[in-house]
Amino acid sequence: VAFVVCRSLEGLKTFSYLEELILDNNLLGNDLLLPRLPHLHTLTLNKNQISFQRNICKILLDHLAEVVPSLQYLSLLGNMACPNELICKEKDEDDYQRYRYFVLHKLTNLKFLDTRKVTRREREEALVRGAFMKVVKPK
Repeated sequence: VAFVVCRSLEGLKTFSYLEELILDNNLLGNDLLLPRLPHLHTLTLNKNQISFQRNICKILLDHLAEVVPSLQYLSLLGNMACPNELICKEKDEDDYQRYRYFVLHKLTNLKFLDTRKVTRREREEALVRGAFMKVVKPK
């Protein structure tokens, strides 16, 4: 078995009917650009280099909303963008919940984010306050 680190996703444009895409462990960052994949419903980007630096992650989420309109399952575990209290002592469950609201505000069709099902209450909260949930704690 050979594992190849992905550097370009240009070749994916020929797979317009692709439904699931696993891009874990590929050193992908906030500059990730996917071609339009209208049938893609599952995307995992675990353990890459995606972070919430400035407005860059907002741009990435807006890009995903545009090019993968059928997206229902997204996983960003192991990225700096996904707060994890087990890895970083400065993060807690509230940080993770704010992250969920922000992502759900941008990607309104998601049914699962990371390992958890999206609840009706989360979806409602994301609609009302999700745009304001990208919170940075003072150092």
